[in-house]
Parts: sequence; structure tokens; C-alpha cells
Amino acid sequence: MAAEKLRDLSQPIDVGLLDATVEAFYGTGSKEERTAADQILRELQNNPDMWLQVVRILSNSQNLNTKFFALQVLEGVIKYRWNALPVEQRDGMKNYISDVIVKLSSDEISFRRERLYVNKLNIILVQILKHEWPARWRSFVPDLVAAAKTSETICENCMAILKLLSEEVFDFSRGEMTQQKIKELKQSLNSEFQLIHELCLYVLSASQRTELIRATLATLHAFLSWIPLGYIFESPLLETLLKFFPVPAYRNSTLQCLQEVAALNFGDFYNVQYVKMYNIFMVQLQTILPPTTNIPEAYANGSGDEQAFIQNLALFFTSFYKSHIRVLESSQENISGLLMGLDYLTNISYVDDTEVFKVCLDYWNSLVLELFEAHHNLDNPAATANMMGLQMPLLPGMADGLGSHLLQRRQLYAGPMSKLRLLMICRMAKPEEVLIVEDENGNIVRETLKDNDVLVQYKIMRETLIYLSHLDHEDTEKQMLKRLSKQLNGEDWTWNNLNTLCWAIGSISGSMMEEQENRFLVMVIRDLLNLCEITKGKDNKAVIASNIMYVVGQYPRFLRAHWKFLKTVVNKLFEFMHETHPGVQDMACDTFLKIVQKCKRKFVIMQVGESEPFVSELLTSLPTTIADLEPHQIHSFYESVGNMIQAESDPQKRDEYLQRLMELPNQKWNEIIGHARQSVDLLKDQLVIKTVLNILQTNTSVATSLGTYFLPQITVIFLDMLNVYRMYSELISATIAGGGPYASKTSVVKLLRSVKRETLKLVETFLDKAEDQPQIGKQFVPPMMDPVLGDYARNLPDARESEVLSLFATIINKYKGAMIDDVPRIFEAVFQCTLEMITKNFEDYPEHRLKFFSLLRAIATHCFPALILLSTEQLKLVMDSIIWAFRHTEKNIAETGLNLLLEMLKNFQVSEFCNQFYRTYFLNIEQEIFAVLTDTFHKPGFKLHVLVLQHLFCLAESGSLTEPLWDASTVPYPYPNNAMFVREYTIKLLGTSFPNMTATEVTQFVTGLFESRNDLSTFKNHIRDFLVQSKKFSAQDNKDLYAEEAAAQRERERQRMLSIPGLIAPNEIQDEMVDL
Repeated sequence: MAAEKLRDLSQPIDVGLLDATVEAFYGTGSKEERTAADQILRELQNNPDMWLQVVRILSNSQNLNTKFFALQVLEGVIKYRWNALPVEQRDGMKNYISDVIVKLSSDEISFRRERLYVNKLNIILVQILKHEWPARWRSFVPDLVAAAKTSETICENCMAILKLLSEEVFDFSRGEMTQQKIKELKQSLNSEFQLIHELCLYVLSASQRTELIRATLATLHAFLSWIPLGYIFESPLLETLLKFFPVPAYRNSTLQCLQEVAALNFGDFYNVQYVKMYNIFMVQLQTILPPTTNIPEAYANGSGDEQAFIQNLALFFTSFYKSHIRVLESSQENISGLLMGLDYLTNISYVDDTEVFKVCLDYWNSLVLELFEAHHNLDNPAATANMMGLQMPLLPGMADGLGSHLLQRRQLYAGPMSKLRLLMICRMAKPEEVLIVEDENGNIVRETLKDNDVLVQYKIMRETLIYLSHLDHEDTEKQMLKRLSKQLNGEDWTWNNLNTLCWAIGSISGSMMEEQENRFLVMVIRDLLNLCEITKGKDNKAVIASNIMYVVGQYPRFLRAHWKFLKTVVNKLFEFMHETHPGVQDMACDTFLKIVQKCKRKFVIMQVGESEPFVSELLTSLPTTIADLEPHQIHSFYESVGNMIQAESDPQKRDEYLQRLMELPNQKWNEIIGHARQSVDLLKDQLVIKTVLNILQTNTSVATSLGTYFLPQITVIFLDMLNVYRMYSELISATIAGGGPYASKTSVVKLLRSVKRETLKLVETFLDKAEDQPQIGKQFVPPMMDPVLGDYARNLPDARESEVLSLFATIINKYKGAMIDDVPRIFEAVFQCTLEMITKNFEDYPEHRLKFFSLLRAIATHCFPALILLSTEQLKLVMDSIIWAFRHTEKNIAETGLNLLLEMLKNFQVSEFCNQFYRTYFLNIEQEIFAVLTDTFHKPGFKLHVLVLQHLFCLAESGSLTEPLWDASTVPYPYPNNAMFVREYTIKLLGTSFPNMTATEVTQFVTGLFESRNDLSTFKNHIRDFLVQSKKFSAQDNKDLYAEEAAAQRERERQRMLSIPGLIAPNEIQDEMVDL
């Protein structure tokens, strides 16, 4: 009964009853009571008339949760329906909210008591402002300032409202408002700032209330980044802030404001004021935090406020230097202040706090990059002039002047840069390749999870250290060797010190000239090998081993040039392969693979002083080398040796090496197959199944590195392998059929399926890697048709391997049109039965989904004529499955579906069935794409959604379609052309989907789509604005809508990095000259 009474909104709502319902929801009553209350509240929230009761609820309820519920309802209306409300309702609500805020904040006691409620009301008011101001509420800022002057508590709350407004407009507006609206609000705030500025100064000079002063400083902090500069530099504001800086209660708030001022950069107009501000600041800082303070220690023992102060100090220095360091460099009297500030920043950089270090590191990286670029461009005077901000051609002799200026600048920074090198060496982050870490109990263990933050930090530190190395190779080398000698003599020996030093040494690979690098590395590797010999203790040895492996893995150029070192290092790795300490064997195998990939030729040629190539020696001792390795490590080892064999140019030797490499697995394989011919039951033994799996995985590893040259080996096992595949498949089906639904989850079935998967993976790997050998396709594809494809079709859904789909996708991508005759057979085997598996819901068989659409895409791209031969029903199934794919919220499946759709659209456009296809599917595709574009669950597909729509709108306007898209029997109005029809259809479609948008807005949007259809970036921006306007994309993370721009930026950055020696690590560059 009570619920019915609440649901009837034709009467004023019973606030007491609503309070009781909210209490029941938040209360400790029974689960049933809570569920019932939740149901009622949800219904009320979704009722479009509920908001009309908000004023009554806020006026009469004493329960804070009920008030919050009412405000939530109101917030929904403001966000999505505000502009559609009558003027008097909007004004009434606006005035009511303003009055409540003033009433609550005019009295100190109620303001403190109701603080949470007032804060929420402030947020509501700002949401209203985003619609009403400036056009419909011109007097807002003057009204607010006038109210602020009537009482100190109102003033404090006005500051909070202004701060919120600034944040909404400047920080959170992207994706919330259209570009035009943001611009309008920014202009209004700018033009009315004088009143706000006067109010802030008045408070800071006249008030004694701590809370009010803090609120004012917080508001200023929000405004300082964008207000006209005159308000800062041509008023007493800066002096006032500097007066507050030494006062402990306001120190942090003031420092945040000063940091915002420091970050502003509008040319040289206010340089004098900046220098003055910096000098006063430095004098005050020395009193607050003397230069001799041990900052890392002070931070570790400090209170929350003191720690925040050091963090803010780092932000202040880095912001000031980013924009104004040149001003301080330009005169002698400011240089000492600058060097002192850099010293402070270096000391802060040693603070053991990730966020503080990130701030410092970010600045060091930009400063060092700037110094490096000037140094790097010295050979190119025009570029140097540009660096110096001189936009003019250089006259003869000027380059010398610039050169000496750059030299002075480098000398000025030589001291700070040397300290910075030491900082980078001491704090170097862990690279991805290092698998051995110290846990929280001080034990050395194998790393289990990658820490992405550390990897990002490593990347920036590595880049910074490379620039530092370029600026002064001698100092870099000297500091590293000095630290290393302290490790050797035990003076500075700790795991962490050795780790950071070796990570730093490894990270600068490629930045030195080859001669210097050789000299440096000979000493480093020799010292590290000595350290390994003289240090006792299993953990210590594991740490040193990890560092030796990391360093040698980073310097392939050195190893290629020094066979003796290369051989010593590889033999050392073989030694580590017997070391059972967690992580050491894995790292040894990884490093071996990395070194072989870069130096493979060195292992197959006869080296001076050797009796046979290293690969031959290695194959002889292979059984003992791998004796202590786990299966996955053995596979990695085999892949490495495969890489060596691949480098052998003599086919006879290559085949002989391959035969020797595969001797152990082949021996085992022949043994198993031989016994199986006597008694097939042997193959059902779990240990035998595991051995078969292991042998296949070893084959796959070698196929990965050998490609085409793996042919002699796969030929040996191929037919037996298919027989085992067929037998295991029948065994799986029989077990599942007899054992009920859970049989597929048993360990035996899982193991048998692993063998099937590995078989498919091996064939796919080989065919994928085999280059330009069409006969290989003819040799291997036909025998697989029945054992693999037929088996897939015959099997129960739970026993079908998704790898069959990816294998045939690879085959079609590889052999392209040559496979066209086989497509009907492939279709018949996999199409219908896979669709039945994946169209029941969006969750089951995720692997099959992705691989099925990849196979379809391969067919659409390379064998399109085979799709045209499909019956109408089959083509409809294909199209339905594509729509099904891009409706997925799983990004990979949706993207594959959209790419496939684009292939189909383009191919059908140029085929003879163009009219027929588009008449059937055009409107359906357009409707479905708009549905996923605007539903907020499919943002990552934005780029492809836009491309599909662009294709459709261009097609409607082009001459490709010679028949009408509409069905004349159901559409009585004869449209003059397809473009007019599509235009009308789209307006109608969007008009019904977005009732909150006016007909004019929808029409403008559709017209814009047709007008901008030939310019992708305008077309895309037009759609982005529409998404914001339709309110579908407000208050969410919209970075996916800008993903394409981000990708282009990343590619530009990669090109820049390639031009600087060492920035892309030598082992990451695909160098063709690897072993010349």
C-alpha cells in the first residue's frame, strides 16, 4: 500500500513515507525490505515527473540520504532534459537552489553541520549554470560576488562554487559539452573575472578566518591557469601570495597558486616579475627548508602536510623551469639562485615516493632533451637558430656566436648534469627483461607480475640517461665504472646498488661510439664475471647472474665484434641453465634467444682458432646442456638453435644440423608411433600423451625460427601426426558422448585437446613462415581436409578446436586466390555449425568467435568471388553474423567484424550485384552502426564506425547505385535520388532515437554528414560533437574517440627516436645487417 501511495505522483509526495523507504534501503532490515525499497526508489528515479517533487522533498525531509536521492533525480533532469523544460519551471528551480544555498551558508553553525549537503547543492547549481549562463543568467557573477560580501561563511561557499565552475569549464569539459559551448563559457568567465579578482584580493587582505583564506587560495588555484595575465602581474596578487608563503597554515595552498603562476608561459613580457618572484621565493624557502636539509630523510619522517609541501615544491620548481629557465640563465646574479634551485630539485628526486619522483623525472627528461637537441644540432646551424627561438636566416659568423653560447650553456649545466647522472644510476628502474627480484621479505625470487608503472618509468629514465650520455660520454663512463669498482671492493655492495647500476649500464646501449663502447664493456663484463667468482651465497650469485645476463643481452653489436666474449658469454649462459635458483634458468634461456637472434651468423661460420662451427659443438653436447631445463625452457632453447641453423647458407649442412637438433624428439616420436602400431592403446596413456605434446611443442619452436627450412622435418612426422590427431579426436568425442557435460573438463580430455591444438599450431606456424612456396600448400592442405575440417564438422561443439578456424584463415591469407576452389568445402565444414555455437549469446566460445570472423575476413579479402556464389540465405547468414560481431562489447571481435564489413561493402560496390546487395542491407547496416556508435559500450570501434558511415554516405551520393534503395511498394513518395531518401531516413531514425534533441539539431547533423563526407577528419569531428550533444557521451572517459590521433603521434615519436643513437635499444631494431 505504501509503495502504491509513493508511486502516485499526481498527489504531493508523502515525504515521511519516502524517508522511511530510503531508511529501509540503507538500513539494517531484512534483505527483502531492502530489495523492495530499492525497487520503489528505482521506479521513482525513472519516473519523468518525479523531479517536480524535488522542492517539496528538500524543504520537508530531515534525512540527508533522502535529500541526496532527490538531488540525484534533479541532476538527471538537468543533464538530459533541462533545455526541454518550460522557462518558469527552470527559473523556479534555479531560484530555489540558490536560496537554499544562501540560507544554509549564511549561518556558521548550519554551514558546518550541513556541509555535505551544501557541497552537493553547489554541484547542482554549477550543472544548471552550464545550461543557463551566460545567455539566460547574465547577472550570475555580480549576484554571487554581492552575496559573498554579506557574510564570511557565504563568501567561503561562493569560493567553492567558483572553484567548481572553473574546474567544470576548464578541466572536465571535453566530451561533456560541445566545442562551441566550452568557448562561450570560457569567454564569459574571462570577461567577468575582474569582480572575482577583486573579491579574492579583498578577502586575502581583510579576513582573519583560516577556512575562508584557504577556500580563497583554493579558488585562486583553480583560476590562475587561465585568467588574463594582467590580473596576476599588474595587481598586488603576487606580493600577497608571497606574504602568505612563509605562514605554515597557508604554505601548501599558496605554493600551489605560485606553481600555477610559474607554469604560465606567454612570451617575455613579464620576465622581470618572474625573476623577482623567484628570488623572493628562494630567500623565503631557505628559511623554511635550509639547503643542507637531508630532504629524503625529512620526507620519510614528515607529517602529511610536510610531505605535501615537498611534493608541491617539486611541482613549483619543475613548472617554473619548464617555462622560465632561460630568464634565470641570462644574467649572472640569477645563476646562483638557479643552481641552488636545481640542487633542491636533485635532492627532492631522491625522495622515496613514486609520485614525487615522477614529477622530477618528467622535468629532468625535458631539460636534458633540450640540452641534447641543441648539442645534437650544433652541426646544423639553422636548426640551432630555431632552437634558440631565432626565426631568421643565420648570417656568416653568427653560427660561431651561437656555438659559443651553446657551449657556455653546457658548461653552466655540467655540474647539475653530473649529479643527475648519479641520480639516474642510483634510481634506475627495473627493465622488462629482468625476471629476478627481491620480495618484501628480502628474498631473491622470480618475478610473477609485470609492474607497468615501473616499465613506463624505466623507459623515461633510459631515454634521459641516453641524452645525458650523449652530452658527456666520459663522465657517464667514469661514474658507472667508479660505482662498479665500489661493488667489487665491497664498499658499496648491496643487491639494489648492483641492480640499478647494471640496469643503467644496459640501458645506454648504442649511445656510445663503437670504440668507446668496446673499451667500456670489456671492463664491465670482466668485472661482473670476477664478481660472480668471488661472491659467495646462492642469492648473491643469482643477483649477479641476472645482471650479467641483462647487460650482455643489451649489447649485440659488441658481441658480434668479439667472438671470444660472445663464446664466453654463451658458455656462461649454459652454466646458468643448470642453476636451479628461481628465475635464473628462464632468464638464461631468454638471453640466449635474444643473443642468437642478433648474432646467429657467428655461430655457423668457422671462427679463428676453432676446429668446427659453434653450432656443431653445441649440437654434440645438447643433451647435457638441457638436462636440467623445464619443458618450456627446452622449447625456447630449441627455438634459439633453430635461429642459428636458419643462418647457415649451405642447404646440405643446414639439413644435417636440423637432423642432429631433432634427433632426441624424433627418436622418442618413432618409438611411440612404433609401439602404437603394435598396440594403439599405448597412445591413451597420460604420460605418453604428455610426451607427444612435448615433442610437438618442440617442433613448433623450431618451425618458428626455421620457416621454409623446416620442411624436411615436418615431412617426416606429418602423416603420423594427422593419424594421432584423428585418433585423439575420436577418443575425445567418445569420452564426451559417454561422460556427460562435465567430461570435457576432465584432465585427460584437456590433455588430448592440447595435442590437437598443438598439431594445428605447428602446421599453421610452418605454413605461415614458409616463404613463396606454393607447392608446400598443395602438399599439405589436401591431406588435412578430412582429418581436420571433416573432424571439426563431425565433432560435438565442446570438442571443436578454434585453431582449425585460424589455421584455415592463415592458409587463405597465405595462398590467397589459389584457395578459391576449396572455400565451399571450408564453408560447408565450419560455417553453419560454428554460427550455431556463437549466436546463442555473447559469452560462449570466445576463441571461436574471434577466429571465425578472422576466417570470414580472409575469405572476403582474397576469395570474394566465392562469397558471391553463396545462396541468398547463406549470404544473409554471413551479414547477420557480421552485425552480430560488431555488436560485441569485446573489442577484438567487434573490430574484426567492422573490418570485415568494410571489405564486404567495398567489394560489393564494384561487383555486378551492387544494387541488389545494398538494397537488401544498406538501411539495416546504417541503423545498426548508429546503434553501436551511440550506445557508449562500443567506443573503441569509433574510428571504424565512422569509416563505415562515410562509405555509406559517399555511396548514396555516388553513381554506383543505379536503382532506388527504397522499396517502391511500401514507400509511396518517389524520392528524386538515393541521397534524398537516405537523408530523410537518417533524420527520422535519429529523431526517434534521441527525443531529447530538437528536429533542427538532428537535421543540421545529417546535413553536416553529407557536406563533410569527403573529408574524413571534419566528418569525424562532426560525429564527435553530435555524440556530446545527444548527451550519450557525457561524464565518461572519451579517449577512444581520439585513438587515431594518438596513434599518429606515436608513429612520429618513433621516427624521431630512430634518429638518435641508442634511443631505440639495439636489440629492438630489426637490423638487416645483423651479422655481416
